[in-house]
Amino acid sequence: MAKKDAPPRWDRKMQQRLARGEAAALGELYDRFASLVHGQAHRVLGDEHATDGIIHEVFAHLWEHPEAYDPEQGPLRSWVAALTHRLAVQRLRATEAAALAESGHDSSEDLERKVRHAYVAARADYIVQSMPAPLRAALERAYFQRRDYRQTATDLGVTEDEARRRLRLGLQLLSTAHDAGMPGAPPGYGGAV
Repeated sequence: MAKKDAPPRWDRKMQQRLARGEAAALGELYDRFASLVHGQAHRVLGDEHATDGIIHEVFAHLWEHPEAYDPEQGPLRSWVAALTHRLAVQRLRATEAAALAESGHDSSEDLERKVRHAYVAARADYIVQSMPAPLRAALERAYFQRRDYRQTATDLGVTEDEARRRLRLGLQLLSTAHDAGMPGAPPGYGGAV
């Protein structure tokens, strides 16, 4: 694992290339992170048109403000995820607040509940996508294929103890989605994304 004071080389170079105005750098960035941005934004908003708007906003922000990313603070992937989440939650709050005002119901509790639900779902999705492949493979077999730890061990060609360890670690990581910081809090690299 890279030290915090030594950011990944690709992240530093990408930030420098964006600062120089290299359009090819934006294309590479889009190729690498578009699916992450789309998945997170869609998970929060649940609307393809609004998701497309967030994708545009995220990459426009990266192009116009490359200095906003500080490689010393963490991976570019985490920063992009945090930016996506922040913009998607802002859009959700604005959309839901307008809908509540239009319908005559002025329940900020309903709005915050929807935002919190969207936040937890997006965070869980990000955690699953970011976890190591062995943990993700074990969880996918257990959840989607309804395999127990013994069947998962056989499928993955590992011991039963290793399958249990992978499932336990994967579930522990996933459980942090609910415990992370509140939406609207400043996005960080470690806690709330």
